[in-house]
Amino acid sequence: MPPTDGGAAAPDEPALVVAAARQLAEAEGWAAVTHRRLAERTGVAIDVLYRHFPDPAALMTAVAVCGFADLVAALTTARAAADDRRAWPVAVAAYLDFAYANPEVYDAMLAYTPDLTLGADRAPSAPQAAFAQLRAALAPLAGGRDPDTFTEVGWSLLHGVVMLTRGGRLRPQAQELREEMIAAHLLGPPRRAATGG
Repeated sequence: MPPTDGGAAAPDEPALVVAAARQLAEAEGWAAVTHRRLAERTGVAIDVLYRHFPDPAALMTAVAVCGFADLVAALTTARAAADDRRAWPVAVAAYLDFAYANPEVYDAMLAYTPDLTLGADRAPSAPQAAFAQLRAALAPLAGGRDPDTFTEVGWSLLHGVVMLTRGGRLRPQAQELREEMIAAHLLGPPRRAATGG
């Protein structure tokens, strides 16, 4: 793509820059994602690039929002192929597959962008849509428990496993067993209290 003249931006320039930033981050880490390198990779004039993304935080947020959209698509596809009983296990698999395949984007989504925090006043739609997909998968298991809190616990379990696994803090040989426990046991329906005789 030839460099722009610095005038009006082409409609696809932001998407092109975000895609390039995502590829560069996954290949070399976020420290390698600079406006200069993105201008070289995309052919977008650096002044135009700065108009779209004034600083690294704006660029990372744009990548994170796209990452959330991809996660939502993966969760939606997984849930569409399962009944209510299987909705959570397939959501677990889709979530973990996404997180492990896109570690730098995942970090942008859930570690480096506090403005995308779920539950904050006027939280953006990107994390809310991911939360809604997880909530839909978990709602059949809530069993009278608050579904939003129940979903927060489920998301926390997934995120904790991702980060501890990536950090090498968990036993590799138990990875499948951990995932099975999260999918099938830890968030199962509540047990009924035993009644006295």
